[in-house]
Amino acid sequence: MTESSNSRNYDLEGRTFKFNKSVVLCSKKLSRSISNIEYIKQVIRSSGSIGANYIEANESLSKKDFLMRIKICRKEAKETAYWLRLLEETNDVQFSAELRDLLDEANQLKKIFSAIIEKSL
Repeated sequence: MTESSNSRNYDLEGRTFKFNKSVVLCSKKLSRSISNIEYIKQVIRSSGSIGANYIEANESLSKKDFLMRIKICRKEAKETAYWLRLLEETNDVQFSAELRDLLDEANQLKKIFSAIIEKSL
């Protein structure tokens, strides 16, 4: 890989890490209702899986493995968006802007992974 390619990989690894961290920090602010506890568990798992699978994709041994991992990243970004939307629509308005920003980032990540898949086919 070229240095600029490594730089792009590092940036997306950092971006997915920052995203997961932001999801965790936001989740700590939400009330601990029965539904929120379950939604928070799900959103933390799926948002963390995005970055973890992206790292795995970068270490893949074949193009097929790379594509599978990137497809998992996209799937997890979609799932994360679902849980964030549910949290945004079922919690106090004071958290709406922060949850919408996270939802927007999940959708942007989904688009990035879709573009990577398109270019890799």
